[in-house]
Amino acid sequence: MNVFTSIGRSARLCLFAAMATVTLPAAAQVIPQPQTIIPAAPQLAASSWILMDANSGRILAEHNSDERLPPASLTKLMTAYLVERELNRGTINLTDMVNVSENAWRTGGSKMFIEVGDQVSVDNLLHGIIIVSGNDASVAMAEHLAGGEAPFADLMNQHATRLGMNDTNFQNATGLPAENHYSTAHDLARLSRHIINDYPDHYEIYSHRSFAFGGIDQPNRNRLLWRDTSVDGLKTGWTTEAGFCLVSSAKRDDMRLISVVMGTNSDEARAQETQKLLSYGFRFFETMKLYERGAVLATPRVWGGDINELRVGVDEEVFMTLPRNRNEELRARLNLDPDLKAPIAIGDEVGTLEVHLGDEIVGERRLVALENVEEGGLFKRLFDQVQRFFSGLISNFTD
Repeated sequence: MNVFTSIGRSARLCLFAAMATVTLPAAAQVIPQPQTIIPAAPQLAASSWILMDANSGRILAEHNSDERLPPASLTKLMTAYLVERELNRGTINLTDMVNVSENAWRTGGSKMFIEVGDQVSVDNLLHGIIIVSGNDASVAMAEHLAGGEAPFADLMNQHATRLGMNDTNFQNATGLPAENHYSTAHDLARLSRHIINDYPDHYEIYSHRSFAFGGIDQPNRNRLLWRDTSVDGLKTGWTTEAGFCLVSSAKRDDMRLISVVMGTNSDEARAQETQKLLSYGFRFFETMKLYERGAVLATPRVWGGDINELRVGVDEEVFMTLPRNRNEELRARLNLDPDLKAPIAIGDEVGTLEVHLGDEIVGERRLVALENVEEGGLFKRLFDQVQRFFSGLISNFTD
C-alpha cells in the first residue's frame, strides 16, 4: 500500500489517500520562490575534504573523502568520544581521579603538562584532550579506561566499526605517527556527527578557546573559534606526514554543518579552506525537520489482531537537507506492507518512508510499529480471514 504525503513550508504533513487528488485550500497555498542556483562546490587546497549536515547526514560537498590518510590529532576525537561514552554510561565520573604514569608523562608532542604521580580529574583530562590536544592526557585516559594504550586502541577500532567508520584503523590514542594508523574525511565526519548528537552535554567543551592547567594557559588551535561566532568545535591536527587538518562544526539558525579538511599546508590554510566549505553550505542549502520521533504517519489495517488498525511512524527524528527555496517540492511516499498480520511488536519494520524532491529520492527511512498488536481471539481471527479473502478478491478484480 502506497500513501503519498505533501510536505509544506512549515514541515507539517497532509496525508493524501492513495491515488486521490487533493487541492490545498487557498489560504494554504504558497507562491513558489525562485529556485536557488547551486554552483559547483568550492575546490580546496587540501588532500581531502567533506561537508556534511549534522542532522540529516547528507553530504553537500566532498573530494577524496574516502581516501585513507594519517589523521594526526584528529584521532583524539575518538579518544574523547569514548570518554564521553563512559561518562554517559555512568562507569566513570568527571570527578574521578586518574593516576598519571611515567609512560603518559613521557609521551611526546603536544601536552597539557601533567606530572608523573599526579592525580588528575577525568574532567581536566577531557578538557586537555579536546582543547589543547594533550598527548599525555590521551595516554593517561587510555590507561585509566583500558589498562593501556594498546587495548584502548582495540576499543577505538571496535567502536569505529560500530559507527560505520569502515576505512579507519587506530594504533594509538594520540594520532602520533604509526604504521597502519589511518582514517578518512568521511569517517571523521561520521564520528563528529556522533559526538555532537550522542553526547550533547559534553559538546560545549569543543568551543572553549583556551585551557589552563598547572599554571600554564594554552589556546585552542582552531582559529575559526575566534573568527566565526557560529563555529563551536571540533579539533585540529598536524604532523609532517598528515599536514594541517581541521574538523569543524558550525550552527546557524536550526542548521548545523560539519566540515573535515585534511592535508593543507599551513595552520592558516586549514582555517581558510574550512571557511569556504561552511560558507558554501549555509549559503545554498537548508535543513528541515520533517517528522518528530514517534510521529504517527499512517494507520493501516491489521489482520487477526486485537485491534484493527496499527499506528505506524518513524523511530527517529527525520531531517532533510535540500537546496534553498525548494521545500515546496518535497513529497513523501509511504510504502506499507499491504498484508499486516498480528502479532506485531513495537519497533517492527512495516514499510519504508521515501522523501522525494521533485523526481529525485533524497531520503529513505524505515517505518515501524508504534504499538503492540496481540493476536485476537479465535472468532476475531476467523472473521478477519473471511474479510481478508474477500478484500483480496475485490483488489484483484479492480486491478
